[in-house]
Amino acid sequence: MINKYNYKKETWIDLHNATSEEIGQIMDEYAVHPFIGRELILTTPKPRIEFFENYIYCILHFPAFKHTHSKNKSNQEIDFVLGKDILITARYDTVDSLDKFAKDLEVKEVTDKPSDLNGHSIFIYMIKELYKGIFDELLYIEDTIDQITERIFEGKEREMVISISEITKVLLEFKKTTDLHREVLESLAINSKEIFGKQFTKDMELVYMEYTKIHGTILSDLEMLGQLRDTNNSLLTTKQNEIMKQLTIMGFIILPLTIIAGVFGMTFPDLPLSKNPNGFWIVLGTMITSALVAVAYAKNKKWM
Repeated sequence: MINKYNYKKETWIDLHNATSEEIGQIMDEYAVHPFIGRELILTTPKPRIEFFENYIYCILHFPAFKHTHSKNKSNQEIDFVLGKDILITARYDTVDSLDKFAKDLEVKEVTDKPSDLNGHSIFIYMIKELYKGIFDELLYIEDTIDQITERIFEGKEREMVISISEITKVLLEFKKTTDLHREVLESLAINSKEIFGKQFTKDMELVYMEYTKIHGTILSDLEMLGQLRDTNNSLLTTKQNEIMKQLTIMGFIILPLTIIAGVFGMTFPDLPLSKNPNGFWIVLGTMITSALVAVAYAKNKKWM
């Protein structure tokens, strides 16, 4: 599917799950190298950037957790072809931030209200919107971390072991994906001056600042989860130690009863009290007394 948007002198063409024929049509219309057309048809596992005479081709992946539309994919790939007055994007999944940006741009086209969109600003504004989407994902993750924290201190430490591991896995995937943005953004900021001028380079520096905020937030959340895991493990260990202590005390109390029962359970003919009509009650009383003495001793030692 091909969607076209215009704002002032800029044109944005969004290729959403486009066919090879649609991609070929756009490549011919805007004189883009056929090599890029072939690249736009298939997904690419890692980001990269390539510079041509009149345009730049780059690939970025954006992590998704709450707003993913695929059960099997947590990263959403977007390919960018950036020319002087033209921006082409190709994507293979529904990207909520990009759809929101498209709606905002349509409104700006109609209202033509003053904005910061001036010369390649569609690309700059789009990247900022995509990074804002990552921030929204991180806020959702932080809410999940807060919920995990509350449940830990409600006595559900064991259940939260899996939850902590799952959310840590998500954040590590976010970090792995966004770490790869650094090289592309730095290359755009440094090497795009000859094609797009100094202003574009300054705008890319602002984009890079947004990126560093995201990177810092991810690292902070991972550190928080590490501390939360340590706290959860400490609480689990304390609870397990308390259980072991109680089991040990129970064994201490039961031990003399077991010995007495074992002795008087022997089948010797001259076993003491075996012929006494009150023998059973004497043994039972001895066992109860032994148990009470053991309990009193445990309390005196503050084991209970």
